[in-house]
Amino acid sequence: MTDIIVMRTTGKGAPKVDLGIPDQKTLIKGKYKTKTRNHDVSADGRLFTGIWECTPGKVPCNYVEWEFCHLIEGKVVLVSETGKKWTLKKGDGFISPAGFKGTWETVDTGRNNYVILMPATKKATRRPSRQAVAKAELDAAC
Repeated sequence: MTDIIVMRTTGKGAPKVDLGIPDQKTLIKGKYKTKTRNHDVSADGRLFTGIWECTPGKVPCNYVEWEFCHLIEGKVVLVSETGKKWTLKKGDGFISPAGFKGTWETVDTGRNNYVILMPATKKATRRPSRQAVAKAELDAAC
């Protein structure tokens, strides 16, 4: 029998917190300090679910992965490389398809539930930090 996974940030069952800071070469503004709580990874190492938090800041993004986010707290602004802008707040959900390029700005400290599906050629054992994903995206863009 398989049980459900309850996603908690503290107490029994809460996963270890991965702390992150962006590469200062790519940081556009702010501090953009993150906390990632990866709650589950699929057997093939491609699907990650959990809770992610971030302080205000702005970074470039180049999604090689597909991601669903549901904002629990805060406000973010996504701008595509063509200039299309989305302002998202607590309660909003969105999908970033693989191939999306632009910027991610956390305006008000945010927290979201995420589901990430890495490409079939990418396999990992835990959810990569935004910094690791950003680095992979920058490497892929060069």
